[in-house]
Parts: sequence; C-alpha cells; structure tokens
Amino acid sequence: MSYDNAAAGVACPLTADIPICAEARAMHTDSPDSVHPTQPLHDLHNRWPQAESVEDFRHNLAAVHARIAAACHRVGRDPAGVRLLPVSKTKPEASIRLAHAAGCRLLGENKPQEAYRKWEALADLEDLQWSVIGHLQTNKAKLVARFATEFQALDSLRVAEALDRRLQIEGRALDVFVQVNTSGEASKFGLHPDEVPGFLRALPAFSGLRVRGLMTLALLSAEAERVRQCFVLLRELRERLRQDAPVGIGLEALSMGMSGDFEIAIEEGATVVRVGQAIFGARSTPDSHYWPEAEEGDPTMSAARSGLQDER
Repeated sequence: MSYDNAAAGVACPLTADIPICAEARAMHTDSPDSVHPTQPLHDLHNRWPQAESVEDFRHNLAAVHARIAAACHRVGRDPAGVRLLPVSKTKPEASIRLAHAAGCRLLGENKPQEAYRKWEALADLEDLQWSVIGHLQTNKAKLVARFATEFQALDSLRVAEALDRRLQIEGRALDVFVQVNTSGEASKFGLHPDEVPGFLRALPAFSGLRVRGLMTLALLSAEAERVRQCFVLLRELRERLRQDAPVGIGLEALSMGMSGDFEIAIEEGATVVRVGQAIFGARSTPDSHYWPEAEEGDPTMSAARSGLQDER
C-alpha cells in the first residue's frame, strides 16, 4: 500500500465552490474550520454537521484536505505525504455508500464485527477497502484476516500469532501498525514505549504481517501542548527505533491524529490521519465514549505484557 493521499482513494478537489450543507451553513460563523488550527477540537463533537448527501461528503472531504494542506504548509511539509483515512465507525451503510460515491475507497472501523458486517453488506462496492483501527481480541482475528486491508492496533503477540495463522489459511498478507500508548493512561490500549523494541524484534516471525509503522491515540484534552507531547513522543520513538529496526520491519508511517487534533499530529510528523466526525458528521456521544478502555483482566493484554517481559 502506498502511504500518500492517493492511497486513501479520496478524489476530492480542494475547491471553495462545493455547496455547503444546511447545518454547516447555519453554523458558518463559528464552524470548526474557523478555530485556530493548532488547538484541539474535541469539544466540538456535537457540532460537526451531518453528511447526508454526496455533495455534503465532497464538501467535508475538501474541508479536511484544506486543513491538512494548511497544517503541512505551517511546517514545510508536502500534503502528499499525509494519507487521509476516513473513519466510518457507527455510521450506517447508507452513509458509507454516499462516502464511496464521493470518492472514499479505504475506510476505518473500530470494531471488527461491525466492520465485517459492513464488508459483507457492501460487497457490491468491489473497490472499497477496510482498515481496522480498534482493539482486537484473538477470537476476532479470523474476521480481520478475512477482509481487512490494514490493521492499525497491534499491541499483542497473541494477536499477532492469531492473525498470522489465519492469514496463512486465507493465503494473504496484512499491513499492520504497532499501537503505542503515548499518553501514559492505564485505561488505554497500546504498548508502553519501552516495550516496543522487544515487540518489534518478535514480529519478523509472522510472515503474514507487513509492519508499516506506529499508531497512537493522544490525550483527550483541550490543552494543545499536552496533546502535542503524545505525538512528539511517537515521532521521537520512531526515529530511535529506525536505527536498529529488524529486517523487514517498516517504520515509515505514523498514524496519529483524529478530527479534533489531526493538525497538531501533522505538525509533528503524522503520515496517516484518522478522521471520522469531520467527514461523516457528529456521533451521538462525545469522543470520550470512543476512547478505548482496556478491559479488566483482558487475557490478550496480559499475555502481551508477559511475553514482552520474557523477551527482555
């Protein structure tokens, strides 16, 4: 997979003449686009206008691409080096069909079962691909191995083994990102930064997994610098890991940043941004509801921790 805007399959020009949907027009004076670009927008979760037509999606995609371009310009980056991954989690199949008609060809989903159900229901959209970006338990690995193009939340050797085993059966390979917990919150999934080197050394054993880079979720905070530090940590970790990464382990990609903070992520080196509400519209619950929380006693996570201790 090529990690640029073309890979997202979003054919959406950066033009100002795309019609603005009614809700966006009504809130024009205080729309999210008018907020200072390096401030987190998490508190605007219920203000993103719903995309209800192909034109709405085209407008929203153009607005996001414009924000990407502006963030890149501020730090001297080429916007072509940032891939937009539209995230359709919780959104109905009808909305996904509109997004596809607007040019989206690769969509992100959190829950494997929900993503698999949508994959089956939208099988007629033969060029639509799926990236699973949420926590995966071993008993759901067979689903991801069957349909996904990409998995962005690898943080367990047990999951790596389960995915690889199923991928061998399916006769295919899967692009993966290693998830890192950069916020230090115990409730978050992802490896502690100190665990990542040992984890990467174990991954070449799984030939069905093509490691492309690292992924993280920042703090859900209105304080820009606290959010930024999560992204800085991932970028600096990647630079250190590059020095002696195992053969075949790719660390070119950094997946970080969502609707409320992707400009900050781009300023700190993101090559993939995962954007849902700014494209599809607000969800019925705030971002905090979707921030992944570790399941108490999750055997997948405890096994990953145990395995990494053994590797050390």
